[in-house]
Amino acid sequence: MRIGAVARATGASARLLRYYEEQGLLQPTRLPSGYREYGPADIAAVRNIRSLLAAGLPIRVIAEVLPCICDYSERIIPTCPELIVTLRRERARITDMIGELKTSERLLDTVLDAAPPALLARADRAG
Repeated sequence: MRIGAVARATGASARLLRYYEEQGLLQPTRLPSGYREYGPADIAAVRNIRSLLAAGLPIRVIAEVLPCICDYSERIIPTCPELIVTLRRERARITDMIGELKTSERLLDTVLDAAPPALLARADRAG
């Protein structure tokens, strides 16, 4: 399967597929003509990459964990104990980030609550 077909099948652009290849996440076969040839495992890998990105994992971590997962009925299943350790670490990192964002939200709420009502009304009309 060529890059355009994989892009249509996965929703990832051809440019993004090439980026995944540059990052070592995909290794399509190269035909003598230079074209990339993808197989069903590559499509599953792209779906897993996109799921892991949506879960908040950075590319460097995805590169580390991708070999330790399998795809079963479109569910990502861990296959290595190291993956569990890495995912727990990343979950803790995300939890910390959520705490930091909640603190930022509270600070912004404090500033907004101090705004005069007339200024808030003007901002709402402009907005």
